[in-house]
Amino acid sequence: MLYLHLSNDFKQAMSIALSRAFVHYGLHFLAPLLFAQFFKREHRMKAFWIMLATMLVDMDHLLATPMFNPYRCSVGFHPLHSYFMVGIYALLCVLPYERLKLPWWFRPIGIGLFFHMLTDLQDFYLWQQWL
Repeated sequence: MLYLHLSNDFKQAMSIALSRAFVHYGLHFLAPLLFAQFFKREHRMKAFWIMLATMLVDMDHLLATPMFNPYRCSVGFHPLHSYFMVGIYALLCVLPYERLKLPWWFRPIGIGLFFHMLTDLQDFYLWQQWL
C-alpha cells in the first residue's frame, strides 16, 4: 500500500485554503438566502435569485492579469469593485424606494452587490495573515 507523506505545513496550508474557500463561497451563496427572508413573502425567492445574480459583478475579473491573485484585494482594483462603485451599491441599499417610486428589486441588487464587496474585503483582510 502506498502512503503519501504530507508535511504538517502542507496540511495546514490546505486546511486554511479550504476554510477560506468555504467561508468565501458560503457567504456568497448562503447570505442571500438569509437576506431574502427580510423581503415580503411574495418577493423572497425573486430577491434571493437577484442577489445571487449579482455575483456576475465578478466578470470584471476577466479584465485583470492574473484573474485571481490571493495577495491582491479585489475591492479597489477591478472596475466594478472600485470604491466609487461600492458607494453606489451602498446607496442602492438605503434609497427610500417607495417615496421615489422605484421598483422594489433595486434593493436586492444593492444588497447583493454591497455584501459581495464586504465578502471580498473579508476574504483578503481576514485570511491575509495565513498566506
